[in-house]
Amino acid sequence: MDAELTRLEAQLEQLINLYAAIRNENRELRTHKSRLEAENRLLTSKVDLTTEKLEAMLARLPQ
Repeated sequence: MDAELTRLEAQLEQLINLYAAIRNENRELRTHKSRLEAENRLLTSKVDLTTEKLEAMLARLPQ
């Protein structure tokens, strides 16, 4: 009985540690995702601006 309780306590401790590790990883992944989304918005904005400039230059070229 004591051995089984000790085994269950060890398993519970492992589960708690795994839960904490997964929570930390999840927080890090959410932070990374937010940074990537911000970078994506910035790059999309730059592409849009470059497209507008290129289209304006092409419009000024003689036919």
